[in-house]
Amino acid sequence: MKILALCTGNSERLPGKSYKTGIFKHPVNGAVMIDAEGLVGDAICNRKHHGGIDQAVYIEGSLTLDWWSGELGRPYEPGTFGENMVISDLDNRDVAVGDRFVTGDLIVEVTSCRMPCATFAASMADPKFVTHYTSAARPGLYCRVIRGGVAEAGMPVEHQPFSGEKVIMPELMETFGRRLSEMDRARYLAAPIHYKLRAVLEAQR
Repeated sequence: MKILALCTGNSERLPGKSYKTGIFKHPVNGAVMIDAEGLVGDAICNRKHHGGIDQAVYIEGSLTLDWWSGELGRPYEPGTFGENMVISDLDNRDVAVGDRFVTGDLIVEVTSCRMPCATFAASMADPKFVTHYTSAARPGLYCRVIRGGVAEAGMPVEHQPFSGEKVIMPELMETFGRRLSEMDRARYLAAPIHYKLRAVLEAQR
């Protein structure tokens, strides 16, 4: 595995909308510093729902994006989904909460899956894209930064699977917002899940 692209965005206004967003990402030439808040220089406009320590880096796997290229009927350009990093030979469906990706000094840990929103649909110019993305069950990966570092396209990446019971991305997307069984809730809480999801699950007790 290796980094195929690192992407950042600026604060831009969505066509027909009054608010600005940083969802429009573009590949960066050269090295990028990544700290606890994500890629330095990347715009995060709505911090209530985006960014923060448990959503610092958003990753897409190249195998998933190849699938989307077929679905969309056109070549996929890095940054189209608002991702910060594209990793080669990775299928999002195989990734679980707690999995780590290591490249150089940088270590990131998966906390949750990407849930599509109206801004995402607007950026894709498709009001039905939230449904399309959800039904595809190949959500992108939100990560916290365990150790910051400098990264750039071409660097090798090591995928370190979580050692505990798995909560894979399609399952996390399918159960989002639902009440879990006692057994599943315990499994989710045993993983290093996003702090907001953890709070929701703990409140179900």
